[in-house]
Amino acid sequence: MEQRISVITLGVKDLAASRRFYVAVLGWKPVYEDTEILFFQTGGIVFALFLHDKLPADFRTDPASLGRTPMSLGYNVRAKPEVDQLMERATAAGAKILKPAQETSWGSYSGYFADPDDFAWQIAWNPSWSISPDSSVQFH
Repeated sequence: MEQRISVITLGVKDLAASRRFYVAVLGWKPVYEDTEILFFQTGGIVFALFLHDKLPADFRTDPASLGRTPMSLGYNVRAKPEVDQLMERATAAGAKILKPAQETSWGSYSGYFADPDDFAWQIAWNPSWSISPDSSVQFH
């Protein structure tokens, strides 16, 4: 497994207010947004803001079990079969599967597992994102 984080996603209570904050304070420009999620390209990492109650629902857990700030860490792979391979490796290492790998409504393939400290990791293949040789991820 290459050493990288592809996506950092924060669960936020008010998407519009969070958008205003990152745009106004940091000068970031969204590359994609809808009513539940917002993406910023931040160098080689995609930074996402996801509605607080929608993020834990995406990996099938109770929002109350995550404390005050639900989030997931994302690891994007170069080929679809790598998702299943990494999910299997995670399971073999003792990870708890939160959501088995499956096709998504936005055209990718992903699953979630919890690491030993219950941090949620999404393993994803997205045909519309590219990963460069230096492991940086680009949102297209």
